[in-house]
Amino acid sequence: MSVLPASAPPAPPEPPAPSAPISATTQGKFVTGSTLKHVLNMTAAGSIGLIAVFAVDLLNLFYISLLGQKELAAAVGYAGTLLFFVVSISIGLAIAVSAVTSRALGQGNRDKARHLAGASLVLMVASMALSSALLYPLIGRLLGLLGATGLTAELALRFSHWVLPSAPLLGAGMCISALLRALGDGKRAMYVTLSAAAAVAVLDPLFIFGFGWGLDGAALATGTARVVMVCVGLYGLVRVHKLFAWPTKAELLEASKPFFAIGLPSILTQVATPVGNAFVTAAIAPFGDSAIAGWAIVGRIIPVAFAALYALSGAVGPIIGQNLGAGRYDRLRSTMLDSLKVVVVYVLVTWLVLALFSGVIADAFGATGQARNVIVFFCQFVAASFVFNGGVFVANAAFNNLGYVLYSTALNWGRATLGVVPFIWLGGHYFGIKGVLAGYGLGVVLFGVVGVWGCFKVLGQMERRKAKS
Repeated sequence: MSVLPASAPPAPPEPPAPSAPISATTQGKFVTGSTLKHVLNMTAAGSIGLIAVFAVDLLNLFYISLLGQKELAAAVGYAGTLLFFVVSISIGLAIAVSAVTSRALGQGNRDKARHLAGASLVLMVASMALSSALLYPLIGRLLGLLGATGLTAELALRFSHWVLPSAPLLGAGMCISALLRALGDGKRAMYVTLSAAAAVAVLDPLFIFGFGWGLDGAALATGTARVVMVCVGLYGLVRVHKLFAWPTKAELLEASKPFFAIGLPSILTQVATPVGNAFVTAAIAPFGDSAIAGWAIVGRIIPVAFAALYALSGAVGPIIGQNLGAGRYDRLRSTMLDSLKVVVVYVLVTWLVLALFSGVIADAFGATGQARNVIVFFCQFVAASFVFNGGVFVANAAFNNLGYVLYSTALNWGRATLGVVPFIWLGGHYFGIKGVLAGYGLGVVLFGVVGVWGCFKVLGQMERRKAKS
């Protein structure tokens, strides 16, 4: 069953032809040179920053596990599932930021890009503030739906109440990082995330153990790190690149149309992932807090081990956006092919490492019983499915930046529902906790294949339309 609409939506408008030749430098750095080199360079820069952030997040859970209370680790797992919804909103809006700004840069219109950058930052912060305000009073009920009870539920609620108010800062940091990537400055985009990682690395042990604040200290360190992230990002965006202009009311209204035209479907696309994770968390909950603690650890292992895939999905967007703005469809196809090559090689190597050291990873967290079973089984078997997850990531980046955002939405929601619910239910019913994890991995196979096929089909349609025009 295809998750793509039967017929293509109206094609996005072709980039306007410039009245005079525009140099590649004016257009953007991604319209010339090796697309594989651009993909590798942007992915490498993004990976370093993401690995740093996610590794510190993993270390954060490690510190909490040293407190010797399994309910604490389980609470972080439940809270993380809910807070991932807010993170996903910021990711969806960051996709819109990158798409609209990189197109303007690809057309050689830097002044337009400056005003879009300013408007995007304002819209991002306002959207994240509204989202967190709406979610805040619902957290208790949502934790109950996930299966959290007793002390675990109380701890998860307290952690969420500490972290959620800093969501606008997270949105601002992600917006600035997306703008720097749209410029092609992967290094400074990396500095944004590295600064947050460094702040948490210093503050986590100080707040958790030094001041004796425990779980509250971990939450406070997260909020403080987001302040640091925004400050570092603003320096690069405003002082170094001068790609920022405060929008007038008219400019803000004008920018909101393309911003939300891409951003809202992108949010729907991104929110599908935490919905799928919520189904898995609810399926694991009946197996006890130990199983949830193991799933929480796996949830931190995934972004560390597969950081390059997450970075790749963000790196591909600006490359596609600039070449779309320049009308270089040949380079769009090579960008997609090069991205998929990187996915396959990276995942196979990562899977091998995880499988070989699965026992060591479980021992590092003192995992026993169901927690150990979850960690080891994921590392040895389920991690291989990220070849197909990588295909979904690349396809999403292509759809979002080529103007087919609803395709991305359909793909992700298909994966999060049809690709999760029946598989984890059947797996859990017949094979227990390992069956739930196996179902989580197997469900992505079809959608990875369909996503890759769909993005190349769309690209072929766009090439044929250009040839006829």
